[in-house]
Amino acid sequence: MTAFIIRRLLLSIPTLFGVLVVAFLLLYVAPGDPVMAMVGERADEATIARLRAELRLDDPLPVQFGHYIAGIAKGDLGKSYITNRPIRKDILERFPKTLQLAGAAMLLATVLGVTLGVLSARHPGGLMDRFGLAVAYLGISFPVYWVGLLLILLFAVTLHWLPPSGFGGIRYLALPALALGMRSIAFLARMTRSAMLDALGADYVRTARAKGLSEFLVVGRHALRNAMIPIITVLGLDFGAYLTGSILTETIFSWPGLGRYVVNAIARRDLPAIQGSVLFLSAVFVLVNLITDIAYAKADPRVSYN
Repeated sequence: MTAFIIRRLLLSIPTLFGVLVVAFLLLYVAPGDPVMAMVGERADEATIARLRAELRLDDPLPVQFGHYIAGIAKGDLGKSYITNRPIRKDILERFPKTLQLAGAAMLLATVLGVTLGVLSARHPGGLMDRFGLAVAYLGISFPVYWVGLLLILLFAVTLHWLPPSGFGGIRYLALPALALGMRSIAFLARMTRSAMLDALGADYVRTARAKGLSEFLVVGRHALRNAMIPIITVLGLDFGAYLTGSILTETIFSWPGLGRYVVNAIARRDLPAIQGSVLFLSAVFVLVNLITDIAYAKADPRVSYN
């Protein structure tokens, strides 16, 4: 297992380098001038030239890239053009809020999706199965921004049960977590149902029932445990997507996480902030995938990485 982890970490280096190169080049060929975004259109040429020299934007592109790589090698992601703060500090300040939102969404998706999938598999073709199918179709069909606006309209504007936006306790977390986790609830429900149907028809489940075990133990200890591999796959991919793709959710609900930070950086052409955030989120996604692979072996001892 240790050799597998080291090998995966080494293989992630060229992946992250490729992401860095693509992000660097795309941002510099994109329309817009970061200096003009900072000083405005009424600034004189001398001010623009001085600021461009301070930011090293007048250097050739390979030289700029070399400076950036040298900074990353020292753990320096640069300074934000807008806030003039170290980007590493900005990211570490905002990422815990994104992690909190992603964790809440994952908890909701796991509890609701897996429970719905197990109940659907226990009664295939029944009322609960049809209800689970309807939930899955609705969850997969509706985009997250539409779900978010609908939740705000229902629970905040109409019923006045929950606040529509902001950051605070669990009342502020409920709506964005549900909006972010809706698609995962749908996917997990159908994936769990399919895996549980296969497991419930296996010989070891029939043997467990023949031994007189309760249905709770048969489903929970034997069937569900052996159906965990596809469920873990969905959970791992979705959690990585929550951490790296919660931009729309954070924007709709004014959640002060890393997603909103990236949106503001893009709107104001804050190149170092965008590059640092992309690199950090890519590393997080690689790490989540590695943890998912390790979880396979914990869930099923038959999985080996030797």
